[in-house]
Amino acid sequence: MTIRVVFVCLGNICRSPMAHGLFAHLVKEAGLDGRIEVDSCGTGSWHVGEPPHRDTQRILKQHGIQLHHHARQIERADLEEADYLIALDRSNLADLQLMEPKRAEVGLLLDYAPDVPHRDVPDPYYTGRFEEVFEMVEAGCRGLLAYIRQREGF
Repeated sequence: MTIRVVFVCLGNICRSPMAHGLFAHLVKEAGLDGRIEVDSCGTGSWHVGEPPHRDTQRILKQHGIQLHHHARQIERADLEEADYLIALDRSNLADLQLMEPKRAEVGLLLDYAPDVPHRDVPDPYYTGRFEEVFEMVEAGCRGLLAYIRQREGF
């Protein structure tokens, strides 16, 4: 059985692809790349088809992480097939909950990082603080992977 994890932010060019790339990297390092499938999408359609923001690409590359992804908007299949829908902030979490996912555990990424004092990952598209966002996303991704491993038994 493959576990499907989908990260969700607003436009799918900064935060959610950063989480997507980093989480996929951690999954591969853990030897679980055949057991956990990773994707990302946005609740909005503004950037559909675009590659990740250049600074998202830059910071992932600095950490040895490759991501081949183009922005997409959330689809019905995500709501029906994902095991985990992970929002990067409360606004996108609220949007996800209104979409009534069928079976997914829906939550905030930073709920898996109790040592981070915030619950929302700020959008670096507006702040330019990609390094700070990467640190928050990394903490959340590491916590999420530990949670999934414990919950799913691998």
